[in-house]
Amino acid sequence: MSVLKKVIASAAVATALLSGPALAQDNTRIALVVKALGIGFFEAAAKGAEEAAAELGGVEIIYTGPTDTTAEGQIEVINALIAQQVDAIAISANDTDALVPTLKKAMDRGITVISWDSGVAPEGRQLHLNPSSNALIGNMIIKLAADHLPDGGEVAVLSATTTATNQNIWIEEMTKVMGDYPGIDVVSTVYGDDLADKSYREAQGLMQAHPELDAIIAPTSVGIVAAAQAVVDAGKVGEVNVTGLGLPSEMAGAIESGASQSFAIWNPIDLGYSATVLAYQLAKGGAVAEPGAEIPMGRMGSLTLDDNNEGAMADPFVYDASNIDAFKSIF
Repeated sequence: MSVLKKVIASAAVATALLSGPALAQDNTRIALVVKALGIGFFEAAAKGAEEAAAELGGVEIIYTGPTDTTAEGQIEVINALIAQQVDAIAISANDTDALVPTLKKAMDRGITVISWDSGVAPEGRQLHLNPSSNALIGNMIIKLAADHLPDGGEVAVLSATTTATNQNIWIEEMTKVMGDYPGIDVVSTVYGDDLADKSYREAQGLMQAHPELDAIIAPTSVGIVAAAQAVVDAGKVGEVNVTGLGLPSEMAGAIESGASQSFAIWNPIDLGYSATVLAYQLAKGGAVAEPGAEIPMGRMGSLTLDDNNEGAMADPFVYDASNIDAFKSIF
């Protein structure tokens, strides 16, 4: 049976568990609640959760979620899990605030609640697992360009909108570490508004305005694909490397063509694994979620919580020709 078939089967098992009598009561039952079933990113996270369960021993994963990405659907799922008296809920939220009352009810019943990937307001969970941090992402996007420019060179940034909070913070964090990459010169920053056609034109403009350009960094999944296509169409594969943040399914062609040597995004398998280990630690009393706590995450190291009981899992995961085939069909 393929990995994806196993994951789909586990979702069916989860549905049965939610509607029938509880099984394997001696096991620690951890519910991995996703935004919606049938999404490759979350099916990959479920694979990581099962890996953690096997490693921990005596853990049963209930992989579940609504059929569409609504808060109402997740509330129904959470209520069913409360009725089943699961030990822990690890949720990627469809709404930061709307789930809080139901999740508070779960915690009042003694159920451990954490959020991961997409967070819940602090009063509705014990901790939140961010895939990465602004500082780690900022460093990674310039490192991806610099790694292929040992003698330095010209790079440009193709971002989303001028007001995109996350992209602006990542670029700011990138600027802070430029001293770690001598010889790398950021010659321009442009904005494609997360529109494919505008991002394509902006990438074309960068190559025309800077004939010696060596790399385009796009910290947006729309921009990176558009920039890679612009490089191919300009006949500059091998001259201009496109990198940044993207999805394996959308960037596989760019890696194959050579328009992109590598790019990054968080690894959903690692996310599901880490969320499961964290939920287990809290549910079994092996750790307490409080500011400054360092909670073990198995092979992913440990999570250090800030004043909001949030922490960053790891550097963004790098995808290149060595691993793109393993991920391009997942998300």
